Amino acid sequence: MDSEEINKLIPIEGVDTRELYGAQDVYLEQIRALSPTVKIVARGSSLRVLGSKGGVEAFERKMNALIDYYIKYRHISREVVSQAFSEGLSDRVEAASDKDTIVFGNNGMAVRARTVNQRRLVELYGTNDLLFAVGPAGSGKTYTAIALAVRALKERVVRRVILTRPAVEAGEKLGFLPGDMKEKLDPYLQPLYDALNDMIPAAKLQKYLEDGTVQIAPLAYMRGRTLDNAFVILDEAQNTTSSQIKMFLTRMGRNAKFIVTGDVTQIDLPRKSDSGLTRAMETLRGIDGIGMVEFDRRDIVRHHLVKYIVEAFDRSDREAAENGGGIRPRTAE
Repeated sequence: MDSEEINKLIPIEGVDTRELYGAQDVYLEQIRALSPTVKIVARGSSLRVLGSKGGVEAFERKMNALIDYYIKYRHISREVVSQAFSEGLSDRVEAASDKDTIVFGNNGMAVRARTVNQRRLVELYGTNDLLFAVGPAGSGKTYTAIALAVRALKERVVRRVILTRPAVEAGEKLGFLPGDMKEKLDPYLQPLYDALNDMIPAAKLQKYLEDGTVQIAPLAYMRGRTLDNAFVILDEAQNTTSSQIKMFLTRMGRNAKFIVTGDVTQIDLPRKSDSGLTRAMETLRGIDGIGMVEFDRRDIVRHHLVKYIVEAFDRSDREAAENGGGIRPRTAE
């Protein structure tokens, strides 16, 4: 009978329970609140669940769907937990698995849009030639943009991919770094190399870099160029001035796709008010063919602590501003 009380141990396998339950068990507490008909006790890598047979079985199905989602996407949030224990995730995981795949990377790894705003960026890409993607560190805006670029290259929608970012120091002076100009600039461009290495085999990527199919260069190298048949990404755009971002945007040629990414809370310019990213978005908002996606803390897909780090710094910045201390400089990415 459904009214029969049972006590069942549900193993949590293949995931780190610290991430699944969240910092200070925030997601586990949400799971408890959304499952009022059963009693839940966390026991290391398992959950002990007490309740009616039907209630425990229903909880187990929802919990397994949440675990499957986390294993597929390595991401969890309050929204995901809510979906798992109210709407249900089991059908959504299978349906989203193929739909959200942007490109298959090395060793068959599926690179997917994993959050609401990552999916929105992919959707807007289909109807806009210029996209702005702004938001906090770790929200996947640059990685998603590069995945779209690699897909366009593989499908021969464009002939080349160009990745650029301003060479603005975040605490170090270029002149003090060892090596020639390329060696000085490579550390600034390394995040772009890292993303490409996930999606293109090393030998092929090296060939692309040598023949110019993939180009990675500082923003200053864009001046005077017309970029036809290209997928171009400007990363760290918060560190451009208004004249620099205007120069970049006017490089757009025939059959070109441009994506501009940045985080307005991490401006490394001497004067934060000089950043051209915010002004460009305000100026261009509403123009047909230009899409804008504003990522937030819910999109952060790095280590679960990154979300809380961002929140803590934002809170500190607000308190400093309210106390007349201004915004404290932030350089970690």
